[in-house]
Amino acid sequence: MTAPEVPSVTRVIDQARVDAYAQHGKDPNPIHRETPEAYAGPFGKPVAHGMLVLALASEAMARAFGPAWAESGTLKIRWRSPAFPPIRVTARCTPKSDVDGLFTYDIVCEDEAGEALLTGTASVRPSAAS
Repeated sequence: MTAPEVPSVTRVIDQARVDAYAQHGKDPNPIHRETPEAYAGPFGKPVAHGMLVLALASEAMARAFGPAWAESGTLKIRWRSPAFPPIRVTARCTPKSDVDGLFTYDIVCEDEAGEALLTGTASVRPSAAS
């Protein structure tokens, strides 16, 4: 079996989404909200939670592999650039290898200008859900 194509996932991460993530994830860090601390911080403005960006790569893999992704999927990533809301982010997963039924993909989450926000690899064993 050859690693199949994985459709990309695109989403706008706006301040409302960041605020909802902060509330539901119990992450009150003011750097993510419209606060004086965010504007005085290292980025000079609010920055989206990295997990909102990473979630797009996981969503793409979950759509492609269903339960196998939940049971055997792994991500190994490096953060490349912060995401400042509002920002349109696209996660792309490109087949890299298929070794003994383990599919590996190069992943990138990028902004509209093509700047990488994160890069890495995703691996999944589709037979894990069988």
